[in-house]
Order: sequence, then C-alpha cells, then structure tokens
Amino acid sequence: MRGPGLLLALFLLVAGTASAAEPSQPSLKTLCTDRPTKSTGPCTVDQGHWQVETDLADMTEISSGGVKSRTWTLASPTLKYGLTQTLDLEFNPSPYLSTTTSDHAAGKSLAGLGDTILKLKSVLKSGKVDVSISPFLKLPTARKGLGNGKVEGGVILPVQLALTDDLQLLFDPELDALENDAGNGRHLNAAGLVSLTKSVTPTTSFSAEIWASKNFEPSGSVTQVSADLGLAWIPSWNQNLQWDTGVNVGLNTATPRQQIYLGLSRRF
Repeated sequence: MRGPGLLLALFLLVAGTASAAEPSQPSLKTLCTDRPTKSTGPCTVDQGHWQVETDLADMTEISSGGVKSRTWTLASPTLKYGLTQTLDLEFNPSPYLSTTTSDHAAGKSLAGLGDTILKLKSVLKSGKVDVSISPFLKLPTARKGLGNGKVEGGVILPVQLALTDDLQLLFDPELDALENDAGNGRHLNAAGLVSLTKSVTPTTSFSAEIWASKNFEPSGSVTQVSADLGLAWIPSWNQNLQWDTGVNVGLNTATPRQQIYLGLSRRF
C-alpha cells in the first residue's frame, strides 16, 4: 500500500480545492477544539488565526501478558493556523515522552522526543450536519525505541449532527496506512468512534464516546476498544480559552487500561 504518497496527494488536493478566495471574515466562530476525548471535530480555526490545543499532562497505562507499561506525555501541543475560513493546517509535535515497562523480573525506562503529526482539515459541509475531511501524516521524529522510524498516515472524515441546540452527535471514521512490524510493506488500520456532547451549562460541556480500532497487522491483527469521558469549560470572560480534563478506559486487554489527562486550548 503506497500510503504516504497517496496521503501527500490528498493533502495537496484538499489544500488546492479549499484555497479559493473567500469573503471578508465575520466575527470569530465559537471556539471549537479536537479535545477532550479522542474525537476530531468537523470545525476549523478562523482564517488568519492561531489556535493551540495541548495536553498539560497525559498518563497512559497498559498491562498485557504480565508486562506493565506506563507512558507520560508532557505538553504535547497541536498548533493550528486558519488558512481560510474552511481550511486549517495543524502541526502536532511530541517534545517529551517517558515510558516505563516492567515485568516480574525487571524493568526499563526510556524518554525523549516522540513522533510528529502534520494534518490538514477542510470543511466540506456546514449546517445541521457538519462534514469535514482531515488527511494526516506521521513524521518519524521519535528517538529509537519510542517510534518505528517510518512515515505513516491516514484520513479522518468527521460527521457531526446537531440533535438539539445543546446536544451533538459525532462520527469519526478513519483509515490509516501503517508500516508492517517486519518492515516489508504496509497494512490497513481502521478506526472510528461515536461521541455525544452535551452542554450542561452555558460554559461547560460533557462528552461521552465509544472508540474502536482494528489493526490488520500481517503477523496478527489487534483490536482496541475504549470508553472515553471528557469535560470542557470555556470561561465566560474569555471565549478564546478552554480548559478540559478526561479519562479513557480500555474495554479489552489490548487497549491501554486507562488514560488520564488535563488540557488547555487557546485561540489567538
């Protein structure tokens, strides 16, 4: 599968079709982020504006076959820039990862730079039903042992329905092209989620989702499933700021047992 070449072509296609001249921009849109939870929303950053969305701290635990692993991610920002009112460019480095793995006999730790994600998001339709397309590439910037050293990527097609004024239903189908463990080609990874977001106060929203992923690795496929909860707060005195927190709970042994995070988003 020629994943990176096809994804690069999709990047250029999305950028080209969405870069036509647009009318002068109105007042800023309601702040919209791709957090909390694992969801990718169908919204983009206002033209000419920057947005930063970051984990302040993120802890992930997984246990399988008597081996336990704990990973800390500190300040993993997603930097977004609005190229037009319907297209943004997103850059997500991982400046610091720390992983500790242990079994009954011994343990080892590894820390350093993680991989980098480069993404485009283009709004295809907006209204009661919002649809966007978001191709992305993973750049192999991680130190040895924290990444596989390969360019990988995929595409997400967020679809969001406004059920009521304060209740949103989101679907995030995703297809990825991943490197085989043996390094002899690529295989498909399919993922997706169903998410409900409810405004519980004028400044606070609660999200609940079910996420699943099927990795068709030739040496043995892997299925992951999680239940994810998130809480977001936009203070009434600053509509360009959001605080959030959440927890992801693995529903099978192949999925990290739990992931807990605290995050912040800011539009400039």
